[in-house]
Amino acid sequence: MYHDPVLLTECMDLLALRPNGTYVDVTFGGGGHSRAILERLGPEGRLFAFDQDPDAAANAPEDPRFTLIPANFEHLQRFLRAYQVTSVDGILADLGVSSHQFDAAERGFSLRESGPLDMRMNPTVGIPVRTWLDGLEPGDLARVLGRYGDVVQPLRVARAILASRDAGTLVTTADLVRVVEPLAPRGKGHKVLAQVFQALRIEINRELAVLESLLEQGLAVLANGGRFVVLSYHSLEDRRVKVFFREGKLVGEADRDTFGNRLVPFDLITRKALVPSAEEVQRNPRARSAKLRGAEKRAQS
Repeated sequence: MYHDPVLLTECMDLLALRPNGTYVDVTFGGGGHSRAILERLGPEGRLFAFDQDPDAAANAPEDPRFTLIPANFEHLQRFLRAYQVTSVDGILADLGVSSHQFDAAERGFSLRESGPLDMRMNPTVGIPVRTWLDGLEPGDLARVLGRYGDVVQPLRVARAILASRDAGTLVTTADLVRVVEPLAPRGKGHKVLAQVFQALRIEINRELAVLESLLEQGLAVLANGGRFVVLSYHSLEDRRVKVFFREGKLVGEADRDTFGNRLVPFDLITRKALVPSAEEVQRNPRARSAKLRGAEKRAQS
Protein backbone atom coordinates (compact mmCIF):
# COMPACT_ATOMS: atom_id res chain seq x y z
CA MET A 1 0.00 0.00 0.00
CA TYR A 2 1.11 3.54 -0.73
CA HIS A 3 0.55 6.37 1.71
CA ASP A 4 -2.51 8.59 1.73
CA PRO A 5 -1.68 11.80 -0.14
CA VAL A 6 -0.33 14.34 2.33
CA LEU A 7 -2.04 17.76 2.48
CA LEU A 8 -4.10 16.77 -0.55
CA THR A 9 -6.67 19.59 -0.40
CA GLU A 10 -3.97 22.19 0.23
CA CYS A 11 -1.91 20.91 -2.71
CA MET A 12 -4.86 21.16 -5.06
CA ASP A 13 -5.72 24.65 -3.80
CA LEU A 14 -2.15 25.86 -4.34
CA LEU A 15 -2.02 24.43 -7.86
CA ALA A 16 -5.16 26.41 -8.78
CA LEU A 17 -5.84 23.88 -11.52
CA ARG A 18 -7.16 25.03 -14.89
CA PRO A 19 -9.41 22.41 -16.53
CA ASN A 20 -7.58 22.60 -19.86
CA GLY A 21 -4.10 23.00 -18.39
CA THR A 22 -0.99 20.82 -18.59
CA TYR A 23 0.45 19.62 -15.28
CA VAL A 24 3.30 17.49 -13.97
CA ASP A 25 3.33 15.30 -10.86
CA VAL A 26 7.04 14.54 -10.55
CA THR A 27 6.56 12.01 -7.72
CA PHE A 28 3.71 9.74 -8.82
CA GLY A 29 4.11 6.99 -6.18
CA GLY A 30 0.71 5.58 -5.34
CA GLY A 31 -0.99 8.09 -7.61
CA GLY A 32 -3.11 9.82 -4.98
CA HIS A 33 -2.14 13.35 -5.94
CA SER A 34 -2.32 12.51 -9.65
CA ARG A 35 -5.85 11.13 -9.36
CA ALA A 36 -6.95 14.27 -7.55
CA ILE A 37 -5.50 16.38 -10.36
CA LEU A 38 -7.24 14.29 -13.02
CA GLU A 39 -10.56 14.71 -11.21
CA ARG A 40 -10.21 18.47 -11.64
CA LEU A 41 -9.06 18.47 -15.27
CA GLY A 42 -11.38 18.69 -18.25
CA PRO A 43 -11.21 16.63 -21.46
CA GLU A 44 -8.44 18.85 -22.85
CA GLY A 45 -6.29 18.78 -19.74
CA ARG A 46 -3.08 16.76 -19.57
CA LEU A 47 -1.10 15.26 -16.73
CA PHE A 48 2.44 13.90 -16.97
CA ALA A 49 3.78 11.97 -14.00
CA PHE A 50 7.33 10.87 -13.20
CA ASP A 51 8.45 8.02 -10.99
CA GLN A 52 11.74 6.15 -11.13
CA ASP A 53 10.44 3.30 -8.95
CA PRO A 54 9.32 0.41 -11.18
CA ASP A 55 6.69 -0.55 -8.57
CA ALA A 56 4.79 2.68 -9.21
CA ALA A 57 3.67 1.60 -12.70
CA ALA A 58 1.07 -0.73 -11.18
CA ASN A 59 -0.81 2.31 -9.86
CA ALA A 60 -1.11 4.16 -13.19
CA PRO A 61 -4.72 5.08 -14.02
CA GLU A 62 -6.11 4.22 -17.44
CA ASP A 63 -6.88 7.73 -18.61
CA PRO A 64 -6.08 9.20 -22.04
CA ARG A 65 -5.11 12.49 -20.37
CA PHE A 66 -2.44 10.76 -18.26
CA THR A 67 1.12 9.77 -19.14
CA LEU A 68 3.48 8.03 -16.69
CA ILE A 69 7.16 8.55 -17.41
CA PRO A 70 9.32 5.89 -15.67
CA ALA A 71 12.26 8.16 -14.94
CA ASN A 72 13.84 10.34 -12.30
CA PHE A 73 12.47 13.87 -12.31
CA GLU A 74 15.98 15.25 -12.78
CA HIS A 75 15.26 14.50 -16.47
CA LEU A 76 12.11 16.65 -16.46
CA GLN A 77 12.84 18.86 -19.45
CA ARG A 78 14.28 16.12 -21.64
CA PHE A 79 11.25 13.87 -21.31
CA LEU A 80 8.72 16.68 -21.64
CA ARG A 81 10.43 17.72 -24.88
CA ALA A 82 10.05 14.15 -26.11
CA TYR A 83 6.29 14.64 -25.74
CA GLN A 84 6.47 18.04 -27.49
CA VAL A 85 5.72 19.84 -24.22
CA THR A 86 7.63 23.11 -23.84
CA SER A 87 5.68 24.67 -20.99
CA VAL A 88 3.33 23.54 -18.22
CA ASP A 89 0.78 25.22 -15.97
CA GLY A 90 1.80 23.56 -12.73
CA ILE A 91 4.29 21.21 -11.09
CA LEU A 92 3.70 19.16 -7.95
CA ALA A 93 6.51 17.43 -6.03
CA ASP A 94 5.92 15.22 -2.98
CA LEU A 95 9.51 14.50 -1.97
CA GLY A 96 10.91 11.70 0.15
CA VAL A 97 10.10 8.01 0.47
CA SER A 98 6.64 6.55 -0.07
CA SER A 99 4.99 4.35 2.53
CA HIS A 100 5.24 1.50 0.03
CA GLN A 101 9.02 1.89 -0.08
CA PHE A 102 9.23 2.11 3.72
CA ASP A 103 6.99 -0.92 4.20
CA ALA A 104 8.62 -3.17 1.59
CA ALA A 105 11.44 -4.68 3.64
CA GLU A 106 13.30 -5.79 0.53
CA ARG A 107 13.87 -2.14 -0.43
CA GLY A 108 16.05 -1.51 2.62
CA PHE A 109 14.39 1.68 3.92
CA SER A 110 12.71 0.21 6.99
CA LEU A 111 14.01 0.52 10.54
CA ARG A 112 11.63 -2.18 11.72
CA GLU A 113 11.85 -4.95 9.14
CA SER A 114 15.11 -6.61 8.15
CA GLY A 115 16.02 -6.37 4.49
CA PRO A 116 19.05 -5.92 2.26
CA LEU A 117 21.05 -2.75 2.93
CA ASP A 118 19.93 -1.13 -0.32
CA MET A 119 17.88 2.12 -0.08
CA ARG A 120 17.80 2.89 -3.80
CA MET A 121 14.64 4.61 -5.02
CA ASN A 122 15.16 2.75 -8.29
CA PRO A 123 16.58 -0.69 -7.48
CA THR A 124 17.76 -1.14 -11.09
CA VAL A 125 20.04 1.92 -11.12
CA GLY A 126 23.21 2.70 -9.19
CA ILE A 127 24.62 0.76 -6.26
CA PRO A 128 23.06 -0.23 -2.94
CA VAL A 129 24.25 1.26 0.34
CA ARG A 130 26.11 -1.93 1.29
CA THR A 131 28.24 -1.75 -1.87
CA TRP A 132 28.81 1.99 -1.46
CA LEU A 133 30.19 1.38 2.03
CA ASP A 134 32.90 -0.92 0.68
CA GLY A 135 36.25 0.84 0.71
CA LEU A 136 34.84 3.93 2.45
CA GLU A 137 36.98 5.62 5.10
CA PRO A 138 35.46 6.65 8.47
CA GLY A 139 35.94 10.35 7.76
CA ASP A 140 34.05 10.11 4.47
CA LEU A 141 31.11 8.33 6.07
CA ALA A 142 31.14 10.72 9.04
CA ARG A 143 30.79 13.69 6.70
CA VAL A 144 27.71 12.14 5.08
CA LEU A 145 26.16 11.32 8.48
CA GLY A 146 26.75 14.84 9.76
CA ARG A 147 25.77 16.72 6.62
CA TYR A 148 22.63 14.79 5.70
CA GLY A 149 21.51 13.39 9.05
CA ASP A 150 22.71 15.84 11.72
CA VAL A 151 24.11 12.80 13.51
CA VAL A 152 25.84 13.69 16.78
CA GLN A 153 29.39 12.28 17.02
CA PRO A 154 29.23 11.10 13.40
CA LEU A 155 32.82 9.81 13.40
CA ARG A 156 32.05 7.47 16.31
CA VAL A 157 29.01 6.13 14.49
CA ALA A 158 30.92 5.84 11.21
CA ARG A 159 33.72 3.84 12.83
CA ALA A 160 31.23 1.41 14.37
CA ILE A 161 29.44 0.89 11.05
CA LEU A 162 32.67 0.30 9.14
CA ALA A 163 34.02 -2.02 11.84
CA SER A 164 30.94 -4.17 11.32
CA ARG A 165 31.53 -4.01 7.58
CA ASP A 166 35.12 -5.18 8.03
CA ALA A 167 33.96 -8.02 10.28
CA GLY A 168 31.52 -9.19 7.61
CA THR A 169 28.51 -8.60 9.85
CA LEU A 170 26.92 -5.68 7.98
CA VAL A 171 24.59 -7.10 5.36
CA THR A 172 21.03 -6.16 6.29
CA THR A 173 19.14 -3.20 7.70
CA ALA A 174 18.77 -5.19 10.93
CA ASP A 175 22.58 -5.36 11.10
CA LEU A 176 22.77 -1.58 10.75
CA VAL A 177 20.19 -1.15 13.53
CA ARG A 178 22.15 -3.52 15.75
CA VAL A 179 25.34 -1.48 15.28
CA VAL A 180 23.88 2.01 15.63
CA GLU A 181 21.23 1.64 18.33
CA PRO A 182 23.64 1.02 21.26
CA LEU A 183 25.48 4.25 20.39
CA ALA A 184 22.38 6.42 20.88
CA PRO A 185 21.65 8.25 24.14
CA ARG A 186 18.98 6.64 26.31
CA GLY A 187 15.56 7.11 24.77
CA LYS A 188 17.01 8.47 21.51
CA GLY A 189 17.55 5.19 19.67
CA HIS A 190 14.81 5.65 17.10
CA LYS A 191 15.80 9.25 16.38
CA VAL A 192 19.46 8.41 15.81
CA LEU A 193 18.56 5.44 13.61
CA ALA A 194 16.24 7.63 11.54
CA GLN A 195 19.04 10.18 11.13
CA VAL A 196 21.53 7.54 9.98
CA PHE A 197 19.06 5.94 7.55
CA GLN A 198 18.11 9.37 6.18
CA ALA A 199 21.74 10.35 5.60
CA LEU A 200 22.56 7.13 3.77
CA ARG A 201 19.38 7.34 1.69
CA ILE A 202 20.03 10.93 0.65
CA GLU A 203 23.59 10.12 -0.34
CA ILE A 204 22.86 6.97 -2.31
CA ASN A 205 19.99 8.60 -4.25
CA ARG A 206 21.66 12.03 -4.69
CA GLU A 207 18.41 13.49 -3.39
CA LEU A 208 19.52 17.07 -2.83
CA ALA A 209 21.28 17.37 -6.17
CA VAL A 210 18.22 15.96 -7.90
CA LEU A 211 15.95 18.40 -6.04
CA GLU A 212 18.13 21.35 -7.07
CA SER A 213 17.95 20.20 -10.68
CA LEU A 214 14.17 19.96 -10.44
CA LEU A 215 13.85 23.49 -9.06
CA GLU A 216 15.90 24.99 -11.88
CA GLN A 217 14.22 22.95 -14.61
CA GLY A 218 10.80 23.57 -13.12
CA LEU A 219 11.30 27.32 -13.33
CA ALA A 220 12.35 26.94 -16.97
CA VAL A 221 9.29 24.92 -18.05
CA LEU A 222 6.60 26.74 -16.07
CA ALA A 223 4.40 29.05 -18.10
CA ASN A 224 3.83 32.58 -16.82
CA GLY A 225 1.28 32.27 -14.04
CA GLY A 226 2.15 28.60 -13.56
CA ARG A 227 2.29 27.19 -10.05
CA PHE A 228 5.15 25.26 -8.41
CA VAL A 229 4.07 23.28 -5.33
CA VAL A 230 6.50 21.25 -3.21
CA LEU A 231 5.99 18.97 -0.19
CA SER A 232 9.20 18.32 1.74
CA TYR A 233 9.91 16.25 4.83
CA HIS A 234 13.17 17.50 6.32
CA SER A 235 14.94 20.81 6.67
CA LEU A 236 17.58 20.15 4.01
CA GLU A 237 14.87 19.92 1.36
CA ASP A 238 12.65 22.65 2.75
CA ARG A 239 15.49 25.14 3.02
CA ARG A 240 16.38 24.72 -0.65
CA VAL A 241 12.77 25.11 -1.76
CA LYS A 242 12.28 28.16 0.46
CA VAL A 243 15.40 29.91 -0.83
CA PHE A 244 14.71 29.10 -4.48
CA PHE A 245 11.12 30.31 -4.36
CA ARG A 246 12.20 33.51 -2.57
CA GLU A 247 15.37 34.33 -4.52
CA GLY A 248 14.98 32.51 -7.81
CA LYS A 249 18.36 30.85 -7.37
CA LEU A 250 19.87 28.11 -5.26
CA VAL A 251 22.66 30.18 -3.70
CA GLY A 252 22.81 33.87 -2.84
CA GLU A 253 20.29 36.64 -3.18
CA ALA A 254 18.17 37.57 -6.18
CA ASP A 255 19.71 39.75 -8.87
CA ARG A 256 18.73 43.44 -8.96
CA ASP A 257 18.10 45.87 -11.76
CA THR A 258 19.83 49.25 -12.09
CA PHE A 259 17.27 50.77 -9.69
CA GLY A 260 17.93 48.16 -7.01
CA ASN A 261 14.68 46.26 -7.52
CA ARG A 262 14.87 42.52 -6.87
CA LEU A 263 14.52 40.48 -10.06
CA VAL A 264 12.68 37.48 -8.68
CA PRO A 265 10.85 35.00 -10.93
CA PHE A 266 8.19 33.96 -8.41
CA ASP A 267 5.42 35.46 -6.34
CA LEU A 268 5.13 33.50 -3.11
CA ILE A 269 1.75 31.91 -2.49
CA THR A 270 2.81 30.62 0.94
CA ARG A 271 4.76 33.10 3.06
CA LYS A 272 5.19 30.36 5.63
CA ALA A 273 5.15 26.65 4.98
CA LEU A 274 1.80 24.92 5.45
CA VAL A 275 1.82 21.92 7.79
CA PRO A 276 -0.67 19.10 8.39
CA SER A 277 -3.36 19.43 11.01
CA ALA A 278 -3.26 17.34 14.17
CA GLU A 279 -6.13 15.29 12.74
CA GLU A 280 -4.19 14.49 9.57
CA VAL A 281 -1.08 13.52 11.52
CA GLN A 282 -3.18 11.23 13.71
CA ARG A 283 -4.67 9.63 10.62
CA ASN A 284 -1.38 9.48 8.72
CA PRO A 285 1.64 9.68 11.09
CA ARG A 286 4.07 9.93 8.18
CA ALA A 287 2.65 13.38 7.43
CA ARG A 288 3.96 14.78 10.72
CA SER A 289 7.14 16.36 9.30
CA ALA A 290 5.61 17.60 6.02
CA LYS A 291 6.01 21.22 4.93
CA LEU A 292 4.20 22.57 1.89
CA ARG A 293 5.27 25.61 -0.13
CA GLY A 294 3.91 27.13 -3.31
CA ALA A 295 4.97 29.85 -5.73
CA GLU A 296 3.60 31.35 -8.94
CA LYS A 297 5.83 32.27 -11.85
CA ARG A 298 5.79 35.94 -12.74
CA ALA A 299 5.39 37.20 -16.28
CA GLN A 300 8.85 38.03 -17.57
CA SER A 301 9.27 41.43 -19.21
